[in-house]
Amino acid sequence: MTDDPEPTDTGHWEDYLFVLGTHFPSETTGQLGFEFNYGAAPDLQLSVTAPLNYDEPNGYRFGSGDIQLGAKYRFLHQSEDSWMPDVSVYPSLSLPTASRIFGVQQPSLYLPIWMQKDFGKWSTFGGVGYDINPGRGNRNFQFIGWAVTRSVTERLNIGVEIYHQTAATVGGTALTNLGIGVIYQLTKHFALMASGGPGFEKPSQSGQASFYASVQLTY
Repeated sequence: MTDDPEPTDTGHWEDYLFVLGTHFPSETTGQLGFEFNYGAAPDLQLSVTAPLNYDEPNGYRFGSGDIQLGAKYRFLHQSEDSWMPDVSVYPSLSLPTASRIFGVQQPSLYLPIWMQKDFGKWSTFGGVGYDINPGRGNRNFQFIGWAVTRSVTERLNIGVEIYHQTAATVGGTALTNLGIGVIYQLTKHFALMASGGPGFEKPSQSGQASFYASVQLTY
C-alpha cells in the first residue's frame, strides 16, 4: 500500500499481475488485475491500472473495477552527502468503469506525495495522500504509511510497513495495518512480490488482515 517515489526508468516498462484484498471476520474484499507503468521521460512515469473487483459476503462475486490513470513525477533527488530524500507526487484519477455492484459511477482523484532515502542495503520510504472520493455514501479519506526494506541478497529483498487509512464511506471503517513483505528476483525481467499482515484499528475488528501478491515484469 505504501509506495516509493522512484519512477520507472525512461523508455522502460514495469508491469504487474496482482491480487490484493482485506479480510474481515465476515467478508473478504479486494481486486485482481494488471498495472502498467512506463517511463515516459526522465523522472516521469505514466501508469494504467485495470482491476477486477471481488468480494465474498456469501459466496464470491466479481465485477469490473475503476480503471486508474496516474502520473508519478520525481522533483527532488536524494544525495549521498545530505539527508535530502527522493520526493515525488503521484496523482491518480479513477474512472467510473466499475460495475454497479462495486461502484457509484463517479470519478475520484488520489493525491499522494512519496519520499525515500537509501542507506546502503537499507531503504526507508513513505508518505501521505488525500483521496477526493465523491458519490452517494462515499467520503473523502486520508492515507499515511511508511516502510523499511533491506536487500538480503542480490535476489532477495524483505521489508515491513505500517499504514493507516481513514474511512472511505459514510459509516465505514478506518484501517490500520502492519505488513511484512518480500521481493524475490526470479530472473533479470521477472520478480515475485508478496506482503501481508494483521490490522489493529479496533478490538471489534479482530481477525482483520490485508494481503498483496504479484508477478512483476520489467523490460
